[in-house]
Amino acid sequence: MGLRVKICGITRVEQGRAIAELGATTLGFICARQSPRYVSPEQIGAIVAELPLNQEGAIRCDRIGVFVNASLEEISKTVAIGHLSGVQLHGDESPEFCRQLRTVLPGIEIIKALRVRTMEVLAEVTRYDGVIDALLLDAYHPDLPGGTGKTLNWRSLQQFRPPFPWFLAGGLTPDNILDALEQVAPDGVDLSSSVERSPGDKDPEKVERLFRALSKFSIEQMGR
Repeated sequence: MGLRVKICGITRVEQGRAIAELGATTLGFICARQSPRYVSPEQIGAIVAELPLNQEGAIRCDRIGVFVNASLEEISKTVAIGHLSGVQLHGDESPEFCRQLRTVLPGIEIIKALRVRTMEVLAEVTRYDGVIDALLLDAYHPDLPGGTGKTLNWRSLQQFRPPFPWFLAGGLTPDNILDALEQVAPDGVDLSSSVERSPGDKDPEKVERLFRALSKFSIEQMGR
């Protein structure tokens, strides 16, 4: 399976469709009301309804709702109304909460985000083994749960091999994505603020530049 490319903070129907057509494998929708990129479950449903389909008639990309310390009820309701394929937990959700969520939403992908303030945070990763499908590492910011534009120390993650697939997030841009992927080997990458004009308003030209850079990376990988 190739690199998953997640563009997060989608708020507009036409931008969601365009970004999926450019090659994003995964779209992220912010379901935390305190975020400037917040979209309601109904808005998510409207965007998802216009996403491109594959030859089998299924939606071409994954649809992930991003939640921060939300209740099981709120997550379940949003998944149903927004036709989401997965959820990303970006707060202080425990392994037990993830286990409960798996029971309530058995067919839904669960991604747990960890904000890396120090490398000690990585010791928490094994606690989630068996209760999540994927991990996302983001840069720590004292006031913002995500979309900060801050980068992680990629060199310190060179030996990082969690027991499940993982996304690299935090300050990735079309200009530094190749540097990051030269140093670490995630299963997916997650971008938000670096491909925007303003919070929630994506810039298709920046997204296009991202995929041009990633196509170079794919060609280089094939040549190795």
